[in-house]
Amino acid sequence: MTLAQVLSGHEVAEAVYQELRQTLQSLPFIPSLRVIRLGEDPASVSYVRLKDKRARELGLRSQVEVYPEDFSEEALLERIAELNEDLEVDGILVQLPLPKHIRAERVLEAISPAKDVDGFHPVNVGRLWSGGEGLFPCTPLGIVRLLKHYGVELSGKEVVVLGRSNIVGKPLVGLLLREDATVTVAHSRTRNLPEVTRRADVLVVAVGRPHLVRREWVRPGAIVVDVGVNRVEGKLLGDVHPEVAEVASALTPVPGGVGPMTVAMLMANTVKAALLRRNGASR
Repeated sequence: MTLAQVLSGHEVAEAVYQELRQTLQSLPFIPSLRVIRLGEDPASVSYVRLKDKRARELGLRSQVEVYPEDFSEEALLERIAELNEDLEVDGILVQLPLPKHIRAERVLEAISPAKDVDGFHPVNVGRLWSGGEGLFPCTPLGIVRLLKHYGVELSGKEVVVLGRSNIVGKPLVGLLLREDATVTVAHSRTRNLPEVTRRADVLVVAVGRPHLVRREWVRPGAIVVDVGVNRVEGKLLGDVHPEVAEVASALTPVPGGVGPMTVAMLMANTVKAALLRRNGASR
């Protein structure tokens, strides 16, 4: 039995880093990333450490600011305002999730759209959907880049996105429409869900439910992108069951698929933010 081709995020991320290294060599300045973390949540600590390490390896100026979990919302907003005005800072990222007493929506809207390297500010969301230039969410950007790297032609293809979050599902739809794909958004309330997912030439699964998608949910020969990262009994499991590899033509692994692409596109967004800001193309 022939198993699906593995779509390696590590391979594509390295291609992105090589492009960024070439760009950075030609710049008369060094782009700067500032990351803010509140508290000591183990996952957040690990993610921030990885982002900071990768930025430094690329030659970016990266600095992490750590504040206690009980840091006030107003104090955080004041610090973001200072970073917005700091001409030495190109990108600002506030690591999510935030403590319960802080309203994430208010914090994300406080970041200047020109420095919003996570791509969550309403201005950047509007630019995504209106076809404008801006900074867009890293995981959706990474998914599109990964598919293009492996020669997947999205124009005219039927793509089903299973999941409608503001972080992955919704912005991914906007990016796919820019590629002239025909997009269906499916979710927990979708009727006859397996029938909908079986229509897909490309199926993207981002729901956070381990091994939800089984082989009968997938049309033979479809390309499947698994965004899920679920920790179960110490193991990382995707949203797609391994048996799908028996029917799909290509499949992203978990780990090692979409995850590396998210970090790579954060680095790309930081460089893009620096260029747009200096060219006066983003405010």
